[in-house]
Amino acid sequence: MYRSIIVATISAADARRIADLPSRFRTILSYKASMRTQRDDWDSHWTNYADSAERNPAQLYRQQLLLTLLGDLQSEQRVLDVGSGTGDLIALIDQHRPDLALLGVEMSPAAIAIAERKVPRAQFVEADLTAPPDPGVYMQWADVATCSEVLEHVDDPSSFLRNVASFMKPGAELIITVPSGPMSAFDHHIGHRRHFTTQSLGDVIDSGGFEVVKIMRSGFPFFNLYRMTVVMRGQRLIDDVSKDNGHESKSAEVVMAGFRRLFRFNRSDSKRGWQLVAVARNPREAK
Repeated sequence: MYRSIIVATISAADARRIADLPSRFRTILSYKASMRTQRDDWDSHWTNYADSAERNPAQLYRQQLLLTLLGDLQSEQRVLDVGSGTGDLIALIDQHRPDLALLGVEMSPAAIAIAERKVPRAQFVEADLTAPPDPGVYMQWADVATCSEVLEHVDDPSSFLRNVASFMKPGAELIITVPSGPMSAFDHHIGHRRHFTTQSLGDVIDSGGFEVVKIMRSGFPFFNLYRMTVVMRGQRLIDDVSKDNGHESKSAEVVMAGFRRLFRFNRSDSKRGWQLVAVARNPREAK
């Protein structure tokens, strides 16, 4: 997920157009804007759900995919995690490769505070990559970067990727994960704008100024089954999570533990997987 708040803005001309609409339409637009602001409150999200996110079988599965794709990096190479949230991926990389330099870019101060406690040696930068950033000392810093479950939360993912590129060395690779398949009520609740196909993800990568190296469909069959379970639960999942302040019920813990075991048998590359994984390259010259 993009673990940061996205602030919606409109131009003065658009504001005048909205003001000229009948009152009932202004009310609808105001309601939708209010709902988007609520669903993108990532400080509250991470405060409430950080513990359950650590045990989420889908997140653990993605982390293993990313760790594998990071491959054999040389000692002291620099790894950037875009939308680093509460630092779970950086903590996993640190556990396996304490010799790498680690940087997380994140907009939520609450998430960064948790991440800094998990991985004290890593660096974390608070930045909103939906707007052109000022990387400062981290300009063209990264040898490789990850961007996991972020782009589905962003209104303009191509522009977002162009902003990410400023933190990456020319020729550096970016490993991306995004959801495919149907959206659940919970996905809408936490701010998913879209889910992707291999075609739409490739188009976003290309228009974002990166070169597509490969795109894989991962997770068949058990990741798909897990996602269908989330979809079928609908509003009840939102109600249960809200009621329990982000903690799973005993029955949910049993189900998730079962999926964690089953995920070991997922295929990392198939025609049907609902977890998309892409490897892109920052070109040596701007497109």
